[in-house]
Amino acid sequence: MISLSGRDAVAFAQAQLMNDVDAAPVGRWQWSGWLTPKGRVIALFALVRVAKDTLWLVVADADAATLAAQLQRFVLRRQLKVEWREDLHVSGRFAQAERATGASFDGDPATGIELDVSGFGIRRTLCIAPDAGAHDAPADTQWRASDLRLGFPRLSPSQAEQWTPQMLSLERLHAYSVKKGCYPGQEIVARTHFLGQVKRGLTLFEAAEAPEDGANVDVGAAALGQIVCVAPNGDHWVALAVMPSDRPDVPTATNGIVLKERALLAGLAR
Repeated sequence: MISLSGRDAVAFAQAQLMNDVDAAPVGRWQWSGWLTPKGRVIALFALVRVAKDTLWLVVADADAATLAAQLQRFVLRRQLKVEWREDLHVSGRFAQAERATGASFDGDPATGIELDVSGFGIRRTLCIAPDAGAHDAPADTQWRASDLRLGFPRLSPSQAEQWTPQMLSLERLHAYSVKKGCYPGQEIVARTHFLGQVKRGLTLFEAAEAPEDGANVDVGAAALGQIVCVAPNGDHWVALAVMPSDRPDVPTATNGIVLKERALLAGLAR
């Protein structure tokens, strides 16, 4: 957890992060991320507008303390605090949120809030509270597998700063903006969008064995894609890979492991 708080918190986030923070009023949240100047994704997170001048970033995979320190370097003279919130704990459960729905969260930031992170066929609730034992959490591998099935990429350090938002199909989650003002990487993102140059995106695969992050995906005899993230899912594995949108319909594998394409589940956009 990272918090941005102070008079300039929202303006800072609007200038640094890839989604339109001004479009998220108090009580709502959105998917967002931070990009390199070349438009590559450093980190992905849920951005929660808990008060007029306070934002929480629920960071999925990047080290929150390191990310907070990196963001702090760009504060300069703006009036805000960037803090790694060790006092806040995040847990989840596979159940529909009691009152939170869609992009509207429920609860009081002082005692705890809930986010509806469900998608079609998978009901999930994310809980943020000062009390680490507020909710029983499922195994992280279960949560990770559900993220992948819903099209939310989990980026290990080796996969950070490798992919543009379009390559990760983050338009499915409404996680970035091509209409707001400048932010790091915005020129690359907007040019790709408006010139129609999106030629690769996420594909979901199943495999009987564990694929490797960063491994090539072979379509026939040609290496046409790359594994981004993997997770165990019952008696098999699921993987997200960046693949060409136009590719031949031939057997697909990675390091000799047969990959079976599956449809991404919708409904996680906020």
